[in-house]
Amino acid sequence: MGAYQPSIAADAKPDVDVLIVGAGISGIGMAAHMQMLCPDRSYAIVERRGQIGGTWDLFRYPGVRSDSDMHTLGFVFEPWRHEKSIADGPSILEYLNRIADERDIRRHIRFDSKVLSADFDSATAQWVVLLEGKDGEHRRMTARWLYLGSGYYDYDKPYEATFAGREDFNGEIVHPQFWPENFDYTGKRVVVIGSGATAVTIVPSMADKAAHVTMLQRTPTWYGIRPAKDGIANFLRKFLPAELAYRITRFKNVRLQNLVFKKARTQPEKVKAFLTKRIKAALGDKYDEKAFTPPYNPWEQRLCLVPDADLFEAIRAGKASVVTDNIDRFDATGIRLKSGKHLEADVIVTATGLKMVMAGKIALSVDGVPVDFADRYYYKGAMFSNVPNMAAVFGYLNASWTLRADINARYVCDVLNAMKTQGMEIAVPKLAPNHHLDEDNIYDFSSGYIERARHLLPKSASDMRWRLNQDYVRDRAWMRDDPIEDGVLQFGHARPAAHAGTPHEGEMEAAE
Repeated sequence: MGAYQPSIAADAKPDVDVLIVGAGISGIGMAAHMQMLCPDRSYAIVERRGQIGGTWDLFRYPGVRSDSDMHTLGFVFEPWRHEKSIADGPSILEYLNRIADERDIRRHIRFDSKVLSADFDSATAQWVVLLEGKDGEHRRMTARWLYLGSGYYDYDKPYEATFAGREDFNGEIVHPQFWPENFDYTGKRVVVIGSGATAVTIVPSMADKAAHVTMLQRTPTWYGIRPAKDGIANFLRKFLPAELAYRITRFKNVRLQNLVFKKARTQPEKVKAFLTKRIKAALGDKYDEKAFTPPYNPWEQRLCLVPDADLFEAIRAGKASVVTDNIDRFDATGIRLKSGKHLEADVIVTATGLKMVMAGKIALSVDGVPVDFADRYYYKGAMFSNVPNMAAVFGYLNASWTLRADINARYVCDVLNAMKTQGMEIAVPKLAPNHHLDEDNIYDFSSGYIERARHLLPKSASDMRWRLNQDYVRDRAWMRDDPIEDGVLQFGHARPAAHAGTPHEGEMEAAE
């Protein structure tokens, strides 16, 4: 292979300092942090859809809501003021839109712009990004930094489990990720396949209109019941400024969330007993041990939130039911089970999960060499080994997504400011090929969507610098106190094309 040829002039200035991919929670959060902490740096957000919101704009299924409380799913800088802390999709969209408008972020967003590829050009220390518009037209942007707020799942294709006889079913089959607009299921018999967060949301939401809703699960899930309204938060807001009330509630919820997770890992039997006691109380004589006793410990998969026990209320009222069995095949009138039973259905909802991807399926490369994330290590949960001037958000598996998004945005702004102070153009976490890191499985969860994507995911080590850690309380303090220049993150200048093969003193290779 010949020497890599830069695609832009050596003295060209980037279109923006930071290009943010995605106008969902991660992207809007990064934009707000830049305005607060790096107001002299330019940025743009490219969003493949026509509106902001990301997940919360895409998902339109009945009852779509957060599976975390909004005092932790909300941003650190913007109080959640609604009475309900377990919020529905429209309320979250309203929150994001208000932030975008009040902070004048919207004018920086380029909608209907899908990122196809991004290549880091070491000769100019810039990312060269190829975009595709709604009309199919391609255009190019350049940026000093690339910040990926594109989420972790495939927006185009959900995970579709294979079911024999699918084509024989005479009713309608719907996947929650692509819910039909104005879909009328009034008076229909509905079977929802799955028992995760999406299914648990859909079942009680459809139960009021449907003739009956059956949740068909292969394996039970652990559920945590909590009020949709945070009584302490609503009380505090009556007497304290909104910002202070929010900070106190956020502190409380973060610590409580952390305590429950650690308790589940150290004393799983106690947590099992507590969760089971709550479910029994909610269901009364409708409690079925087989349906609500998973074969794994709490938090070995994400604990599903049931606000106001709405799922159990629907079951208790006879509007919904749970069947634990394996599917043999679909037929004309419903689903035949391995046990020999048959579930009659007019509508089948396949809440079978998401399909994970890395970096929003963008073809990433450094000087023309493709980046395979499975060969990279996370660096401080934000950057990746030997990939310059790029950060991404992969939210917590055991807490709210936004907690990680806030930490990463703050960290990248600190790096940008350190680079400016030193007059540097490149920041890269350097990892030698002969490193001796102890690889650690931080994806210690048995959730199907993680298991199916392990071959795509970056590596983590026991060393805090080289991992996607799963402890927000520790991470926040450590990221604040650990120096930017820690001996791993190295700053440097653009590497002129003429010297590409032989870096001189003061210059830096941006690729491995």
